[in-house]
Amino acid sequence: MLSSLSAQWLFLTCLPKFGRTRRRALLATIPDLTDLLTKNAATLRALGLHAEAIAAILAWQKRDETHAAVTTARQALLDCERHGIDIVTWQSAGYPEALRHIHDAPLVLYTRGDARLLCSEQIGIIGSRNATPAGLDHARRFAAELGERGLLVTSGLALGVDGAAHAGALDAGHATIAVIGCGLDRIYPNQHRRLGERVIANGLMVSEYPPGTPARAAHFPQRNRIISGLSRGILVVEAGLKSGSLITARLALEQGREVFAIPGSIHSPVARGCHHLIKQGARLVDQVDDILEELGCAWSLAAGHQTQKAASPTDALDSREIAVFEALGYDPQSTDALCSATGLPADQLVQSLLLLELEGLVSSVPGGFQKIA
Repeated sequence: MLSSLSAQWLFLTCLPKFGRTRRRALLATIPDLTDLLTKNAATLRALGLHAEAIAAILAWQKRDETHAAVTTARQALLDCERHGIDIVTWQSAGYPEALRHIHDAPLVLYTRGDARLLCSEQIGIIGSRNATPAGLDHARRFAAELGERGLLVTSGLALGVDGAAHAGALDAGHATIAVIGCGLDRIYPNQHRRLGERVIANGLMVSEYPPGTPARAAHFPQRNRIISGLSRGILVVEAGLKSGSLITARLALEQGREVFAIPGSIHSPVARGCHHLIKQGARLVDQVDDILEELGCAWSLAAGHQTQKAASPTDALDSREIAVFEALGYDPQSTDALCSATGLPADQLVQSLLLLELEGLVSSVPGGFQKIA
């Protein structure tokens, strides 16, 4: 068991004095960190590892299960097996590329459900735990329609907006991803136990924490960077000025993600965070098309990644029409601009646009063409 590749990556997360700064520095020169487990003490010292980390690696090499780090790794593996928890490592083909490139990406993800969903195109929906009825309705409706339009909704399973977003996606027949701040052998908060079970059965639950890890306040800001890291953008439904949702929005901006916010009443405390974000440059949205327009609406979900996804409007098109459709936005674009974007000669472009019009996917408008689907 300890010799498996998953076990090696899991053990690296158990190393003492092997924090995120050291891991990040080493990844720049040693893409496969499991190589560390084959090095001798002198080489490990030369790489700058702390004496306690070196001692743990030497214990691993000797299969010394009396060492605390080796024991912890072995117990985590046993717990994963007992609770049906899968492990996606940094080196796994299924590790999401979007997450890999964020600052402080986790080396290991623990999953329950369909791990293939990790590589789907995702939108994060977050907001207040003390959401208004209107805010909960917004979260449900946006989640349902975003799923219908090909984006998988990711959130944190918290009370309020998070839970409404997950439920909205599931009730509409779409998968959803919940990223939680504790081990996957426990669902937090307890009020969302049934919702969490639905997520596992029809989507995916994710954590960077091994089984047995309790929910702690410090885990949730760490959890939030994964939500934003997995997503193309973050939609903030309701948030106070001191909300954790604003921290997630800031993380999303630092990761190069788009940030969207739904405005609310000027008298509502849970709208002030959204208004602050809009003043800072977040996209104001009142319909799903606002999000798709900003992101480009060019989803390329691999087969099977979204098990309950609605059929794409481009399914019946050939590669040339798909290229033209994906180059279009919801604002008018001239044929010259489309020729430049697609590399197609004018006659082929016009033919493709005519076919797309006949399919009801684009419309001729003053200034050129635009999507209508």
